[in-house]
Amino acid sequence: MGRKQSRLISLWMVWCVLWCIMAAMLASGQSANNVRATYHLYNPQNIGWNLNTASAYCATWDANKPLSWRKKYGWTAFCGPAGPHGQNSCGKCLSVTNTGTGARATVRIVDQCSNGGLDLDVNVFNRLDTDGRGYQQGHLTVNYNFVNCGD
Repeated sequence: MGRKQSRLISLWMVWCVLWCIMAAMLASGQSANNVRATYHLYNPQNIGWNLNTASAYCATWDANKPLSWRKKYGWTAFCGPAGPHGQNSCGKCLSVTNTGTGARATVRIVDQCSNGGLDLDVNVFNRLDTDGRGYQQGHLTVNYNFVNCGD
């Protein structure tokens, strides 16, 4: 095999590896931009942070977690693709940023939904809606990424 042909094969292999890495990163659900975030009336402070009372999907896995764990972050339903590595997203955390104002919050996934974005607890929604536009529109546009919950 000639030197030129060997170099072409090497470049082709590098390109294939890079392409596979990029595809895996995109498919992993690590982050998303310009996502629609609505609000849900979980009001966990009014129900003792009880996932069963909230009828949250993740209660199956997380209802018996310590109260401190359930209270640590605001709640959200996650309506996007599975979390990192295709795992169940229950209990995982997201850093959410309002694209209009830059306001940020970390939330814990406690539920699932089907609107293609996030369904934030109303308290989190209000904390992110620093200019009132989200309330007026009925939704915020946010970016999110999965983060370590520090549990």
